[in-house]
Amino acid sequence: MLLSAGLKSGRAPSAALRLALALAYAAKPARLGHPIGYVRLLVEKLFRPAKSVFARRPDEALTVPDGLVDLGGEMTPERLLAAYRRGIFPWCHMGPVKWWSPSKRAVLFLEESRIEKNLRRLIRQGKYRVSFDEAFREVMEGCAEPRAGSYALTWISPRFMDAYARLHELGHAHSVEVWDEEGNLAGGLYGVACNGVFFTESQFARKRDTSKIAFVVLNRHLQHWGYRLNDGKDMTGHLAALGMRDIPRAEFEGILRENESAGLPPGPWRIDPELDAAGWKPEAAA
Repeated sequence: MLLSAGLKSGRAPSAALRLALALAYAAKPARLGHPIGYVRLLVEKLFRPAKSVFARRPDEALTVPDGLVDLGGEMTPERLLAAYRRGIFPWCHMGPVKWWSPSKRAVLFLEESRIEKNLRRLIRQGKYRVSFDEAFREVMEGCAEPRAGSYALTWISPRFMDAYARLHELGHAHSVEVWDEEGNLAGGLYGVACNGVFFTESQFARKRDTSKIAFVVLNRHLQHWGYRLNDGKDMTGHLAALGMRDIPRAEFEGILRENESAGLPPGPWRIDPELDAAGWKPEAAA
């Protein structure tokens, strides 16, 4: 009863409930083989010194679980940047941090962006104000909130918030905020900019379509600033609707290598009032 009572609450789960949820998540049939991969990698780390920052290169990543390249280690700014430059990202609910480079990446080539007419109309109305880097921590907290009707379990734990806040202070991690007419944070997203790619970590919406507004305004600026694509990591129906598609890991790594100096230098981002997101024609810049 304790578990079921807390699954869909609006509160952050307690440590005990978080553990129960994490165990339930890990016990899903598709993940039952994952512990074998974890043990295998841990044994390798004990008896085979790593040749680089991570136990395995992306092209050596495990197939079960797909894309695992390392376990443990601190999420320092230096290590996070080393990871993103190679297409690696950290993700886990509990336990040691797991580092991933999956065999397929869901990405949005900016010229392939899809913007619905209703969304263009909503942006044009000016009902919401969009900003960059004004409330990074608040955006992360919003992304960590339980979704309506979903389990109260998130990988955006305090250690992830602290790690990405440090990256934000150094000008590598950025947030997009969508504010309503009362000045309340209605939606947004955050991620990391690196090697011509924006790695979208998470997004949230407290009001309908506000995360989509953040996504479109961000992508309009990314294209103008010379970025190549927006990375969504694993494909979902929501990401597919936004225009994302899967590409092989090797292609993704190649894009990172080829665009090492693309995009803006580290530092805070600001909205360019001259860029019209509502009337944006992504394919025109292709």
